[in-house]
Amino acid sequence: MMQCLKHPLNHTTARRLLCTLTIPSLNLLPSTAAYVQSLDACVASKSLRSGQEIHQHILKNSPIIESSIILEKLTRLYLECGRIRHARKVFDEIPDPGVIVWNSLIRAYAWRGPFEEAIDLYKRMIGSGVLPTKFTFPFVLKACSGLRDGDEGENIHGRVVKAGLELDGFVATALVDLYAKCGDLDDASEVFCMMCRRDVVAWNAMIAGFSLQGHCDETVWLVKVMQKSGVNPNSSTVVSVLPMVALTGALNRGKEIHGYCVRRNFNADVTVGTGLLDMYGKCEGLSYARRVFERLMGANEVTWSAMIGSYAIAEHMKEALELYDHVLVTCMEKPSPVILGGALRACAKLIDTSRGRRIHCQTLKLGYASDLIVGNTLLSMYAKCGALDDATKYFNEMNPKDTVSYGAIISGCVQNGNSRQALDFFRSMNSLGIDPEIATMLGILPACSHLAAHLHGTCAHGNAIVLGFTGDTAICNALIDMYVKCGKVGIAREIFDRMSNRDIISWNSMIAGYGIHGLGSDALSLFYALRETDLKVDDITFINVLTACSHSGLVSEGKHWFDVMVREYGILPRSDHYICMVDLFGRAGQLDDAKTLIEKMPLKPDVHVWGALLAACKVHKNIELGEEVSKKIQSLGPESAGNFVLLSNLYSTAGRWQDAACVRLTQRDTGFKKSPGCSWVEIKGSVHAFIGSDRSHHKSSDIYKRLEEWQVEMKSLGYHAAPSYVFQDVDEEEKEHILLYHSEKLAIAFADISLGQGQPIFVTKNLRVCGDCHDAIKYITLITEREISVRDASRFHHFRNGMCNCRDFCCLIWMNGLILKEIRRRLAFFAGNN
Repeated sequence: MMQCLKHPLNHTTARRLLCTLTIPSLNLLPSTAAYVQSLDACVASKSLRSGQEIHQHILKNSPIIESSIILEKLTRLYLECGRIRHARKVFDEIPDPGVIVWNSLIRAYAWRGPFEEAIDLYKRMIGSGVLPTKFTFPFVLKACSGLRDGDEGENIHGRVVKAGLELDGFVATALVDLYAKCGDLDDASEVFCMMCRRDVVAWNAMIAGFSLQGHCDETVWLVKVMQKSGVNPNSSTVVSVLPMVALTGALNRGKEIHGYCVRRNFNADVTVGTGLLDMYGKCEGLSYARRVFERLMGANEVTWSAMIGSYAIAEHMKEALELYDHVLVTCMEKPSPVILGGALRACAKLIDTSRGRRIHCQTLKLGYASDLIVGNTLLSMYAKCGALDDATKYFNEMNPKDTVSYGAIISGCVQNGNSRQALDFFRSMNSLGIDPEIATMLGILPACSHLAAHLHGTCAHGNAIVLGFTGDTAICNALIDMYVKCGKVGIAREIFDRMSNRDIISWNSMIAGYGIHGLGSDALSLFYALRETDLKVDDITFINVLTACSHSGLVSEGKHWFDVMVREYGILPRSDHYICMVDLFGRAGQLDDAKTLIEKMPLKPDVHVWGALLAACKVHKNIELGEEVSKKIQSLGPESAGNFVLLSNLYSTAGRWQDAACVRLTQRDTGFKKSPGCSWVEIKGSVHAFIGSDRSHHKSSDIYKRLEEWQVEMKSLGYHAAPSYVFQDVDEEEKEHILLYHSEKLAIAFADISLGQGQPIFVTKNLRVCGDCHDAIKYITLITEREISVRDASRFHHFRNGMCNCRDFCCLIWMNGLILKEIRRRLAFFAGNN
């Protein structure tokens, strides 16, 4: 009879055992003894079917199982057969589980997930009075490692010390692994150094931790010390080191490791070979990756995915998709989500929506309709291909969704210019209680920047603080950009000053922020501070410095730093730098100097360089030079409607309506369309948008009434409409009517109606603010006694007490004390009559 227990049980054998086995020594009823020994046999042979039949037999004869030993045996059976859900259901019926069965279930969750269940069980075990053993702690610490839950891990570490197990090799190794994976390398090193004996597993845990954090030199040093201590690296050591090599792009070091693998015969291991392949791909060594792939025996789905990813990194999208097709045809019936993800990313880089849709169909046929990984990759593919409607439709159909799903659709909306929809998705995400990841925050903050949605941006900032993201440099950089573009340059500087780790992007963002706000002196002061740091100034830094000089009229400073950029830093000017210099000269009216600079450029000037000079010609009404520049642009081929509009407006300003009409016809024939002027303002968290002469807003009648009232008051203060800014051949009265209802004036009037007395107004416009509106807003600040800020396509205009901080192009209202006194008297008169 005992011989049959060495083989898998069938139904007949199980029934025979149930009828004949007894265990007199345990003083158990024969039926209970039979159950126990039968279940032991099933566990030993992992006979799930026979075990289920026994379980069914037990329930049939006794619906309530009172024997703890039978319940524990059933729990162990289901765990051995990989049925955690069934094991948990049986476990929950055990009156007083022993430590062994607690450990078994915690171990199963720690290895297979969900990790949270392992930690919850551990806490239940403590609460029930069962003391953890040296076997319990490694399992629950592994679950904490999987969750990167350092706080819970520290609590468990405290219990380890109380239990006197901190020097146990297995427990200490688990602690090292936990701290290393959580990025706490100091604590990991402390535990590691206290260990009496360090085996290869402990060394690998330390090496993996430093490798994951990108500490290249320290990782290599640890491997050398490991060998000096008499412990030889194994294949797991190599697999731990390779991600660090890939992260740092250290191709030569990767080749050295490859050579070591060949000498130790590790390269035959599929895991090592896949790691080498992935490393070469990320280090842009595609030929080496291909060679490793071709020689690797027994490639698995991770190997195929790594090779597809290597092709994608090297911009060999065609080969990536060909390899995916090969997988479908010859290698496996059902490609994994990882392989499908690689193919979809290749489609996204090719912007091949058609191919992406075909793969989408394949995912449905393969049964991945509800697979979250595949779904998120599909969502990202549609968004990156510009198919935002398809992405939105797919997102609405997805079930389930997670934070990655929301991050993908939010980033897709922002990338495709639909920031308002991105904010809607973010609000929906918050209402469902789904916490955003750092990647999601890096998607939503640019949306707030684009819309100048200060309240939304402040809420996002609050989320970042609560979630602990404000220590991340990229998040702080995005916050600086958001506050700068929402007109809050002071708050942006506070964030900058509080940053513990500033990179060059941080400095560039703050310098650029000062520049577009017309604070050139502050931008240069910050640039001087940057030069005193160890950071390397780059070409973007100088673009920001030159732009700041341009917006503040600092011509001599701009010329100086342009020269320093080449002479001291060895940065060769590119087209963007020349555009800044042309704009600098153009704003100062030095059109001949701007033209001379272009003609002496060592590289061929492009449309954008000539376009900067054409814009200056329009401002200074230099038609002759404007025509010459326009011919240059036409010969190069205009890239947008902007240059057509500039020349047409230049002709219109001079009253040459026929020439202006010809330019517009040419523009139409070449397929370029002018973007209509649009302004928007955020009121109590809602963004309201307006276009010129717009009457679609529900408060239109009040808005138009307020503008008409202002027009009367402005004229009494000396305002005269500037019909030269209406580039249409209509009479003067009609021009004045058109000017009154420009989009920025509509937005300001609506804000004045909606906000309390004295509250500042902030308006954003997609184009440059026109000269008439610029002049009118100065008067409006006097009438309303408000500060008004307008962010246009070029810079910020801060209006206060009848003046703007820009000091260029548009004439300021420079008033002596007598004139200001008269204006105040007239305002008081109007207030009394109302």
